[in-house]
Amino acid sequence: MSKKVIIQRLTTSVPGLDAILGGGLPEFSFNLIVGPPGAGKTTLAHQIMFALATKEKPALFFTVLGEPPLKMLRYQQQFSFFDLDKINESIRFVDLSDDVATGNFDQVLVRITREFEASSPALVFVDSYRSIMLETHIQPKGTISQQRFIQQLGIQLSYWQATTFLIGEFVSGSAPHPVMTVADGILSLDQSVYRNSMVRKIQVLKMRGQETRPGMHTFRITGNGIEIFPAALILGNSEVQKVSGPLRSKIRLATGVPGLDTMLGGGLPSGYSLLVAGPSGSGKTILATAFLAEGVRRGEPGVIVAFEQTPSQSWVRTLDDMVRAGQIGLINTRSLDLSIDEIVQHLTDLIHKMKATRVVIDSLSGFELAVAPAFRDDFRESLFRMFVVLSNLGVTVLMTSELEDRYIDLRFSPYGSAFLTDAIIVQRYIEVESRLQRVMAVVKVRASVHSTEIRLFNITDDGIVIGDPVRDYEGILGGQPTRVKISPTAKGGKP
Repeated sequence: MSKKVIIQRLTTSVPGLDAILGGGLPEFSFNLIVGPPGAGKTTLAHQIMFALATKEKPALFFTVLGEPPLKMLRYQQQFSFFDLDKINESIRFVDLSDDVATGNFDQVLVRITREFEASSPALVFVDSYRSIMLETHIQPKGTISQQRFIQQLGIQLSYWQATTFLIGEFVSGSAPHPVMTVADGILSLDQSVYRNSMVRKIQVLKMRGQETRPGMHTFRITGNGIEIFPAALILGNSEVQKVSGPLRSKIRLATGVPGLDTMLGGGLPSGYSLLVAGPSGSGKTILATAFLAEGVRRGEPGVIVAFEQTPSQSWVRTLDDMVRAGQIGLINTRSLDLSIDEIVQHLTDLIHKMKATRVVIDSLSGFELAVAPAFRDDFRESLFRMFVVLSNLGVTVLMTSELEDRYIDLRFSPYGSAFLTDAIIVQRYIEVESRLQRVMAVVKVRASVHSTEIRLFNITDDGIVIGDPVRDYEGILGGQPTRVKISPTAKGGKP
């Protein structure tokens, strides 16, 4: 061959689908859409069909189910992608249920071929081939078998100058059907129930001639149809280095907490990820809010993902003013069936929309609770993927982590994620004269000199106020709390 054949890719308009397909559906390809009942196969097929069908490139949809097309369309009309004007103009439905019921599959093939030749469609759908296999009628003598019919149908669809789809029930773990060998592409849908959450996933098992995104990808079925959340890609070290190397530490961001910037060595380096760890009530969220508010004052838009807080809390009321002004983007969810990829996708979209440079995730504890139980075993790996995605966006990230203050050890995260972050601030309680006092320390700032002092701090109406260093106290890293020498300045809460 003297020239390389160029295969045009069709844009499906299904959010996330083109990304996992590697750019779209190959034109004139023969595809299978398989999965258990209720997984969303027909909805996906209709969503693709309504997006691609035009008067010049019409679609032909064969139904072999027991229910008439009108009943199916009644429910499909509830989705926003449904366009009534396209019915009979660029989309035509053909009911094959009576033909299939005779058991004469030669006749069914002839009918399908005749309909195709009559309309010359650019798109052909057959839903569902599994119902044909379950047909119990006795076949007339001398006609082809069900198995042979499916194989011939697949071969016929692959030969036509049209992009074709064969839809059917297929349960993971069952023996593959011979038609899968003929198919150019196979999309496998699955769904699982974990306690009170429903998790749906899609996988590209096969797509000839192009590189697809590997693995399982979660999706939702909403009023807009199917939305897929592609798993985050991990780039090579050279690509990550472009935004995570020493150059990014030249610019320092103010945290909005007087005195903390000095402890950090001049502020938080731009593009870094900061983990603020501490027990309940220690001031993690207040620090995170100050970080965003300081960005707003400096013309640096931010985004916050809140998993635990309620709208009645004062920091949310303050945040609401910034959100209404378009200075801060807010993702506030308490859903219990999210996937890490869905959260990362929403966060990435909002970062691009807001042109945000600061991101807050409050908190990792609520994050883990929001993630569906099916994904919690891989939570640490999921955090790593999220860190990589945010790092490659070049944003500066502040995350909070809830820790139990047991006075006898020093931990930073229950998820083993501290090593992923560029900087760590720990907040603790100490007992002084029968009263609890808050203390703060900078544990690390990668590739930067920082303070190693443990400082008292107070939470006032104006936010966090850093005090003086703690003197002669031995109970912070181990042992029992002992007496502390505190200067009047530190005790009063003013630096």
